[in-house]
Amino acid sequence: MKKIKNILSVATVIVAASVLVLLSSCQKKESEFVFKIGTSNSGLCSAPLHIAVDNGIFAEEFGKAGLKFETVEINMQEATTLVVAQKIDACMGLAGSLVPQMDNGLEISFLSGVHTGCTKFYVRGDSPYQTLADLRGQTIGFPGAQDSSVIAFQRKFQDYGFVPYGPNAEFKVAVYGMTDLPIALANGAVEGVGLHDPVAYIAEKDYGFRKVLDTTEDERFSQEYCCMTYVSSEIAKKYPEHTKAFVRAILKASAFVQKNPRQAAQIQIDNNQMTGDVEQNGYLLATYNYTPSVVLARRTVHDAIDQLVDMGVMQNVSDKEKFVADHFVCFDDVPDSYICNDDGTFSEAGVPSLKIAKN
Repeated sequence: MKKIKNILSVATVIVAASVLVLLSSCQKKESEFVFKIGTSNSGLCSAPLHIAVDNGIFAEEFGKAGLKFETVEINMQEATTLVVAQKIDACMGLAGSLVPQMDNGLEISFLSGVHTGCTKFYVRGDSPYQTLADLRGQTIGFPGAQDSSVIAFQRKFQDYGFVPYGPNAEFKVAVYGMTDLPIALANGAVEGVGLHDPVAYIAEKDYGFRKVLDTTEDERFSQEYCCMTYVSSEIAKKYPEHTKAFVRAILKASAFVQKNPRQAAQIQIDNNQMTGDVEQNGYLLATYNYTPSVVLARRTVHDAIDQLVDMGVMQNVSDKEKFVADHFVCFDDVPDSYICNDDGTFSEAGVPSLKIAKN
């Protein structure tokens, strides 16, 4: 009996030691993993990414957790491809462009809302079409067939009761480069265009286009995030602490831009992350709502998917609620939002309200 007890004691020690070694190994892997954040020295509305780098917010949040990160300069149009290739782990992008890719198997998870707005729709100044609904049956120019501006246009058409998608869609899509779209509209090649700032703002001034929809002012879209942060779903599961640090940093950086749009524009220009006039850029940043939120971001994803599935744009989703749950990550120990204080510090905040902009 004594011999059996001794054997059991030895076995217990071995098991305990094995568990400690395993835990130590996991902790070591966690601390040694380098979380790769995709960023780009372009894109006005990417200001929170830039601010998180330039103001040391990424360094602070990852440093407090004892974790490593690096930023990777990328072409933002290739961000999801780079996530799939494991070249980057997280980034931000236009939610309307990302959701259809997720329907086709892109394994990313949304994390937080960055800002509303930045997409506008125009007709020529002398156009007979007065509203977006008047463009029924017309050819509309977009910067890509799956661009978020197409998704916004389709969703609005469905609201009007028109056919927004498929072979019987009641508008035609014409694809042009972003900077070529204003020329196409001015020359009459299309009757309307969907543009993102700052191209939208400049085209409106230079060509005298008339705006028929502004997502910062629209009753529906002003309550949804245009750009959102996301992470590889696999990375979020394997490295939750890294993911939390990323979310906290972006929430704080977004809050900074919301409070200090002109200063954010100046920082972007000073660090060669944006060109143009600081006053113009600061004005545009101020017209978007950079109030960050996790809860409202999840609602944005839910509402967009709900409508896109009903429209037939997303054809591989059988359970909407499960799809949202599988593609949105939130953490109990990460606040919903932050407020940037006058002294540059940040305070945790609850679910904010998104005010409709009036430009």
